[in-house]
Amino acid sequence: MTRSLSTRLLNICISSLCKAKKLERAEAVIIDSIRLGSLPDVVTYNTLISAYCRFVGVHEAHSIIPRMREAGLKPDVITYNLLIAGATKFSLADHSLQYFEEMSQNSILPDECSYNTLIHCLFKSGCSEGAFSIFQNMIERNVPPSIITYNTLLYGMCKAGYAINALRLFRELRQYGFSAELVTYNILLDGLCKYGRLAEARRILKELGESQYAPNAITYTTVMKCCFRSRRFQQGYEVFSGMISRGYTSDAFAYCTVISAMVKVGKIKEAYTFVAQMFKSGTALDVACYNTLIYMYCKEGKLEDAIQLAMDIDEASDVYTHSILVDGLCKMGYVDDAHKKLNDMERRDLASNLVAYNSLIDGLCKSSDVEFAMNLFGRMKSKDSFTYTSLLHGLCKAGRYRVASKLMIICLGEGISVLPSVRRAILAGLWCLGYRRDARKLRAAIKNASLSW
Repeated sequence: MTRSLSTRLLNICISSLCKAKKLERAEAVIIDSIRLGSLPDVVTYNTLISAYCRFVGVHEAHSIIPRMREAGLKPDVITYNLLIAGATKFSLADHSLQYFEEMSQNSILPDECSYNTLIHCLFKSGCSEGAFSIFQNMIERNVPPSIITYNTLLYGMCKAGYAINALRLFRELRQYGFSAELVTYNILLDGLCKYGRLAEARRILKELGESQYAPNAITYTTVMKCCFRSRRFQQGYEVFSGMISRGYTSDAFAYCTVISAMVKVGKIKEAYTFVAQMFKSGTALDVACYNTLIYMYCKEGKLEDAIQLAMDIDEASDVYTHSILVDGLCKMGYVDDAHKKLNDMERRDLASNLVAYNSLIDGLCKSSDVEFAMNLFGRMKSKDSFTYTSLLHGLCKAGRYRVASKLMIICLGEGISVLPSVRRAILAGLWCLGYRRDARKLRAAIKNASLSW
């Protein structure tokens, strides 16, 4: 009894230290407890393995198993489930399969949790065929799948782009008595909506309405986003109205989705109406919601309001907050202020976002300050198609076609594509100014790049 109590107290102590991320202290406590005669059990080491999976890595977590054996303890199914879950977190399919095989080698029978976690890991890592093979292995070993198993399969298929196949599987399962849950319907709706299968999504939504489950905030937001993405704004408003009428008004994400959709199509007046509704409902605003409001103010040209709102959330602001302001300042012609804002981002170590750099380069080129844009371009760690397109446009506008052609060749060499109109403009400028050798060299580079693409 005393030994059982001391081991329980040890486990509580190890759990507390692991939650506090003090893993070295936890290791030291285990060593001290063994020295004092209070022996750890499998739960002790499983707690430690779980912490290593979350805070350090699965390789380090797996290295604890030999120590378990040295202490005379055998790892159990929970031990390996934790390792497989840790591998899933980092999409390490090879590691998860290795741990699964190790279970069999140690005569440990995998349970439903083992299979579900491994199936999810394989789907997450892009190994759809492997996931189905594991599911087949689950059936062959007479481990009965649960609703969680089927939801994992449907979720994985939808994320892998096989939403229609997921729908077919759902139909087949229903024929065999599968009882879907609300989360099942939400998984299918999300998958179908993301791939533009609106007709099928509507049918699923209708089936949900005829079932024993009532749609929740996730259901409404998923369908609403799909409507706005497909530019079916009236349907999106109706979905949002239905959401409010059912009492789902506490989610700021839904309001932000509607407001953002209104701003993008220029319906600023309607956007302000939804902003007023959001504040009236007492919805708690997060940084994403504030970013949406700042974007709305910038879009309308109300930079003072946008800057004031950013100052109000100064501590909570993120890289997107400042990137939106940089873009807004550039579009309003305040390029110097945008550059100051970018410098402020660098001081705060927030300048990793490509959007801010691209916005400033575009603004500099439009204000004919190409030299400054070139300097900023040289400071950038990563570049995309928009970066090159903006700078190439600026160089052409300044008549610096030879510099543009050299930059274009670098761009093509990095496998980045720019608009055909930019290529034509540079070639036309080179021919017009008599730089025929440069024009032929650029044309050859464009041809080689087209073949490689």
